[in-house]
Amino acid sequence: MTDPASYRPDSIPTEPGVYRFFNDKGTVIYVGKAKNLKNRLNSYFQKNLLEKTYRMVNEAVRVDWTIVNTEIEALQLEFTWIKTENPKYNIQFKDDKSYPYLAVSLTDEFPRLFISRAKKRPGVKYFGPYAHAWALRSSFDVIQKLYPIRSCTDSNFSRAVKSKRQCLLGDIGKCSAPCVSWVSKEEHLEIAKKLVKFVDTSSGDIAATLTREMSEASDREEFEQAARIRDQISAIERSAETSGTFLSDGFSADLLATHSEITHASVTMFSVRHGRVVGSRSWILDRSDVLEAENVIEAMISKIYSELDAPTEILVDELPENLETIQDWLTDKSGHKVTINKPLRGDKHEVINTVKRNAHQALIQYLSKRSNDAAVSGRALEEIANLLDLPELPLRIECFDISNIQGKHMVASMVVFEDGQIKKSDYRRFAIDDDAGFDDTRAMHHVLTRRLKRYLSEREIDNSEIAVSGGVRPKFAYPPQLIVVDGGKPQVAAAAKALADLGISDIFICGLAKRLEEVWLADSKEPIIFPRHSEGLYLLQRIRDEAHRFAITFHRSKRSKVMLESLLDGIPKLGESRRTALLDHFGSVTAIRKASVLELAAIPGIGTGIAESIFSHLNSERDEIRSINMETGEIT
Repeated sequence: MTDPASYRPDSIPTEPGVYRFFNDKGTVIYVGKAKNLKNRLNSYFQKNLLEKTYRMVNEAVRVDWTIVNTEIEALQLEFTWIKTENPKYNIQFKDDKSYPYLAVSLTDEFPRLFISRAKKRPGVKYFGPYAHAWALRSSFDVIQKLYPIRSCTDSNFSRAVKSKRQCLLGDIGKCSAPCVSWVSKEEHLEIAKKLVKFVDTSSGDIAATLTREMSEASDREEFEQAARIRDQISAIERSAETSGTFLSDGFSADLLATHSEITHASVTMFSVRHGRVVGSRSWILDRSDVLEAENVIEAMISKIYSELDAPTEILVDELPENLETIQDWLTDKSGHKVTINKPLRGDKHEVINTVKRNAHQALIQYLSKRSNDAAVSGRALEEIANLLDLPELPLRIECFDISNIQGKHMVASMVVFEDGQIKKSDYRRFAIDDDAGFDDTRAMHHVLTRRLKRYLSEREIDNSEIAVSGGVRPKFAYPPQLIVVDGGKPQVAAAAKALADLGISDIFICGLAKRLEEVWLADSKEPIIFPRHSEGLYLLQRIRDEAHRFAITFHRSKRSKVMLESLLDGIPKLGESRRTALLDHFGSVTAIRKASVLELAAIPGIGTGIAESIFSHLNSERDEIRSINMETGEIT
């Protein structure tokens, strides 16, 4: 690492400009802009820098700058250099997938309609991107019927011209067959222009025009022509329904929203034209090297609109810091007024929320695929081993969580991750007798003792005997390299005491506290703080959250059975099997209370007589119940 003082520049100008940090290989690792270059650059050479900023200035060996006249020029130059230099510490987006576009080659002698995923080329009009390929294919089919321009390749078109025989699309009415002169070149071009107008403008305007043409054809008694136009109108209406019409026809804008997790963030864009969503696209951001002060929305706007023209309005869920400067840059670049707004209520606010939910789903899909990546899991395990000072990688991690309501109905869960991946076959759950008044720490000691006693007893089993008998080694015989408990120092101390009481010293323990995501060790007075966007912390959180989910699921099941027993206690001829049948069918006590006599009697083993007893018993108790906590199911 380089000492930043060795390359700290002198005589920095106070004008606006753009600066670049270089590493020892001469590669640009960060690009930034500033109103005042001197003030901004000096901030990088102060003490108490944030983690990633500190890492960047210590990796760099020099910094230079370029003076410009205005802040807008600085913004434009910054975006250009980020795009060309691809600096390590600037925000870089990865597209979550390749999206298809609907394309029309207007500059060809005979324009062609086709679907493209390739890079955009001059002379071709693109529409999209489309979120779903099936939706685009459906639209493609409708458009071919409405505006039958050619969709064949140039080689097939030339072959048809030479053979003077149209293809199947011409025979079924999906192509006007200019190859065999069914229409002239001018007529075919006019159809292509109408197609572009249809896709690019409001379907309501097109439908109104076609409705007038249908009426005129009907008045002239050209009923076949009127029927064809009627079918076109029907196809347009179906196309509008599937494209998501939920705003006024006059509304056109791009909508951007973000969702952030520990290690990554996602950005989703909806393109709305004339009240219809014509495109949806998502990008993924790896936050591992991004400097803390970087603004995701600002970087996203620069990425999208450095290549595309901006619409008159852009809606976002979070306004960029340099709002006015970015608006001026977009206005200057696009040649028309561009505004960036954050809707707070109404239909636009609802649409932004929809975009944000899509960003969340895009990130979930990306992370779920990524969690199965062995290389990513390996890096996470290395970080955990290094920061916790473990002698080896924790290839098997077990996590324990306690679930209860005010000390009642206490249960515990154990989940297992091997090589950073879930191993559900080794999950275990523990019912705890809470008559003795267990609290979280006593329950943690109790559960760890039960699990580790099994380990001590099963590890002595001879593998050769298992092989001879054809069995498998008991799952509790495998020791974890790391035990994670849900909680802070008290829970870790209770778990450590369980190990000490059993004389086990080769298993490490840590606790993950929810409030600040601190990692606690048994012999440490201060917690270990993982880097905010580290893979190791993300893996520990996944393990902790999975243990919590598994414990809650078991707790709800146990609580429902206890409530059912207490609620139905005293009803004649209603034993455990019939109570279980009721709970299995209705799913909850609340649903049983709402059931009619006929619905109750339909359960196998419960006739009309018992159903009437259940119904009258529950309704007689209804007046005595003051309230039900719908979150916990507790009756008060």
